[in-house]
Amino acid sequence: MGRVTERRKVIRIRDGAVSTRPDTLVAEEPLEIRLNGKPLAITMRTPGDDFALAAGFLVSEGVLGRAEELQNIVYCAGATVDGSNTYNIVDVRTAPGVVIPDITLERNVYTTSSCGLCGKASLDAVRTTARWTIDDTLDGTTPPLRLEPDLLASLPDRLRAAQRVFDRTGGLHAAALFTEAGELVDIREDVGRHNAVDKLVGRALQNGTLPLSRTILLVSGRASFELAQKAVMAGIPVLAAVSAPSSLAVDLAAETGLTLVGFLRGANMNVYAGEHRITLRATAGQG
Repeated sequence: MGRVTERRKVIRIRDGAVSTRPDTLVAEEPLEIRLNGKPLAITMRTPGDDFALAAGFLVSEGVLGRAEELQNIVYCAGATVDGSNTYNIVDVRTAPGVVIPDITLERNVYTTSSCGLCGKASLDAVRTTARWTIDDTLDGTTPPLRLEPDLLASLPDRLRAAQRVFDRTGGLHAAALFTEAGELVDIREDVGRHNAVDKLVGRALQNGTLPLSRTILLVSGRASFELAQKAVMAGIPVLAAVSAPSSLAVDLAAETGLTLVGFLRGANMNVYAGEHRITLRATAGQG
C-alpha cells in the first residue's frame, strides 16, 4: 500500500561511458475495483489514494454523486493463495437504497493506464447519466465564470511545481484542480492520467464538495473523451490539457457546455469548445 516508487538497476550510457546504478521508477500495479462485493473493473495504477481512485471511478460511472451514498471502502483480505493482503483489491459499499445503474452491473471491464475505458461510452450515455449540468452560476445569482487567458497560461507551471513524484521518476501524469482565481485546490499523480483525475474527483466526493462548479481541471498530456467525460460527471466547467484533445472529447464538450482548452503551453492555447468562458480580446483571423 502506498508503493509509489520502486528501485531497479539500470545501465547508463553517457558520452560513451558505461556505468551501473540504481534508478527510481514509478510503481505500476493492478487495482481491482469491486462494487458491493462484485468484481467491476481492473485498472493499472500507481498505488496510493486507492480509495479515492475507486470513488472517483464510480462518480464517472454515474454510481455515486454524494458523500452519503458511499457507505465505506475497504481493502480485501485473502487476495492471494496464502491469504495475505496485496492491497490491490478494493470493495466499495454503497449506502442502503442507492440505485446502481445497469451499465455497471453487467460489465466486467479492464482499463489500461494509458487510455482507461477506451471508446466505452457514447455522447448520449454521458448526457443521460450526468447528475449535474455544467452550471457556472450555482444559485442563479453568481456572475458567469470568465477566465483570462493569462490565468490559464500560468497553470501548467503551477502543476509542474507541485509534481513531487515526477521529479524523482519522470514517469507520472498529473491532474490538478484550480479555483477560478488560479489557486491550487488539489493535485494527484498516477501512471494513468484518468486515474489521476479519478483520485481528484474521489477526494471531492469523500469531502462532500461535488459538484466541482467554477473550477478548472488541468491534465498533463492529452484530453481524451474519457477525461472530458469525467469532468462533466463531476460538474467541472473547464478542462485544460497541455496536449491535444480527441475529436470525441471536443464533441462531448460542445454537447455539454464544457470549456475545453488544448495545447496549453506558455501563452499559447487552443480553445475547442466553451469559448464563452474565456475572455477573448483579439479578433480571430480570417482563415
